[in-house]
Amino acid sequence: MRAVVQRVKKSHVKTDNKIVGEIGKGLMVLLGISEDDSIVDVEYMVEKIVNLRIFEDSDNKMNLSLLDVEGEVLVVSQFTLYGDCRKGRRPSFVRAARPEKAEELYDLFISKLKEKNVKTESGIFQADMTVYIENDGPVTLIIDSEKII
Repeated sequence: MRAVVQRVKKSHVKTDNKIVGEIGKGLMVLLGISEDDSIVDVEYMVEKIVNLRIFEDSDNKMNLSLLDVEGEVLVVSQFTLYGDCRKGRRPSFVRAARPEKAEELYDLFISKLKEKNVKTESGIFQADMTVYIENDGPVTLIIDSEKII
């Protein structure tokens, strides 16, 4: 499982020119799911993301987590994070999970965030979306669960 995590002042996602998910201060998470991912990856990623100390404290040091600042999360499915561009000019997406599996783990990821009492919004799985991100910092991190397994 791969995530691009951006600290944001605000963010929203639109489908058919209608906002379907919107947050204030918090994290924008673009989430890619591979064919090899499982609940173990979901649990690791949720724990890692909500506890990342990337918000500034009173001394302007990145010492606070999403939980500490009571931040919000916007999650958008992003299968292209598993695009392999090493050969040719067209990315290969063979490592990306099939839609049925990806949607199941995407929904589980969102529900696990909500279990942590984090206000969580999301895009619509497999929809054509426009994402607005007001990056704060900017702070952008890439997290990959494969690195731990």
